[in-house]
Amino acid sequence: MIGRIVGVLAEKAPPMVLVDVHGVGYELHVPMSTFYNLPALGEAVQLLTHFVVREDAQLLFGFLTAAERATFRELVKISGVGPRTALAILSGLSVDELAQAVTRQDAARLVKVPGIGKKTAERLLLELKGKLGAELSSAGATTQDAAQGDIAQALQALGYSEREALAAVKALPPGVGVSDGIKLALKSLNR
Repeated sequence: MIGRIVGVLAEKAPPMVLVDVHGVGYELHVPMSTFYNLPALGEAVQLLTHFVVREDAQLLFGFLTAAERATFRELVKISGVGPRTALAILSGLSVDELAQAVTRQDAARLVKVPGIGKKTAERLLLELKGKLGAELSSAGATTQDAAQGDIAQALQALGYSEREALAAVKALPPGVGVSDGIKLALKSLNR
């Protein structure tokens, strides 16, 4: 298995990159989050990889961070989610955004990713529950983040748009509880 590629970035054409390693060019499929953070052509690059072997192809996927690769590997374990779909998800959402969506069980956030329908989004949330959410909490998520998510969900359940709910939550004072936060947000939205 190929675990890492270190070489010179020879070509960039989303979602593919070509890395020259001592005269051998490796084509890698990368998520857009990795693509946007790549160095300029001709500069050194190091990518963590995931190697997929199928009957009709051998594909190499590259990632700048271990978190991206670990999330990709969790995604491809899910029935009906192949490497291309996993790449699309990581191109549409950062690892943190995906973890937040899983923690909040927010299917609407996943459906916004091209190629992800409602059923696939629900399956992703079910399969990833407890896996990515655990990474999120170990990455520094606080109870305040959870409270803000609960407040935003409550506002959306009351008929406010996602944008209105998030704007109202952003305006709340830090450390506010869920019930007080909902009351304050409703007051600000009704002005």
